[in-house]
Amino acid sequence: MSCFAGIDFGGMSVKVGLFDGQARLLCKHTAATSKEDGYAETVKKTVQAVRDACAKAQVSPAALRAAGVGTPGVIDGAKGVVVRWSNYGWEDRPFAADLAAGLGVPVELANDANAAALGEARFGAGKKYNSSILLTLGTGIGSGIILDGEIFGGFGGGGGEAGHMVIESGGIPCPCGRRGCFEQYASATALVRDTKRAMFEHKNSALWRIAGSPEGADGRTAFLAAREGDAAARKVVDSFIRYLADGIANLVNLFRPEAVLLGGGISNEGEALLAPLRQRVGERLYVDAARIPFALTRAALGNDAGMYGAYALVCG
Repeated sequence: MSCFAGIDFGGMSVKVGLFDGQARLLCKHTAATSKEDGYAETVKKTVQAVRDACAKAQVSPAALRAAGVGTPGVIDGAKGVVVRWSNYGWEDRPFAADLAAGLGVPVELANDANAAALGEARFGAGKKYNSSILLTLGTGIGSGIILDGEIFGGFGGGGGEAGHMVIESGGIPCPCGRRGCFEQYASATALVRDTKRAMFEHKNSALWRIAGSPEGADGRTAFLAAREGDAAARKVVDSFIRYLADGIANLVNLFRPEAVLLGGGISNEGEALLAPLRQRVGERLYVDAARIPFALTRAALGNDAGMYGAYALVCG
């Protein structure tokens, strides 16, 4: 039987999904990686991870036909090159070609967020739409844009970075070197930061009982306290939703996808997040949803989206 590998890189691991030609997942395998491994060792570890996945699925490595890879950084998919992956210190690395040499099969490469968006578009919450945008609310804001069924990466793979569009001029400094970036206001990190600030400013808030201490605050804390009617928590949640709505409306006005899909732990708040968010996004659209339909919903594939999207790069 023929099989295909969907390879998804994170900061500390590589996850390999082995699929058949009908997108059925045969097995998953995860291996540890790190910046300290260096480029050549990371290539070797990735090749070995694919072989280990084949062994786990009881499939011969000779049955592998192709592999898709999603990796962080600026990726030139057409050339198969990691232009820059700052966390690993990679620049202009021919990752696709080097993996292809190790695996003996063709390899396609994409940015990890773009791969996740493609996974959701082909196999997840976006499969009934031709154009969709995935926003993953985590440490930052990961974003992938699918237009007419294809990844929009911009010239040289440098586009689609929604987390770094400025929504507050002169605002909070961002590690990218700019100020006021979207992810500084609407990521899980931003929500936790604002929750902690509210705790220090409101010592009698229910936030303290729910979190126990500022160190115990997470992305759910403010939503849980807001459900109890806590005013300080409600203010945090309202601010978070307002900024998230601003960013989403900007993306919809620019690209006009049929849907925006939200991933990350905060999306588990469901309608407590989505209902007010839909209203506020709707108020900010240049062409309202009554004229051009637009959906705002949760992503479906969770942490496996990148793996499915990497598979879709070679067997979509």
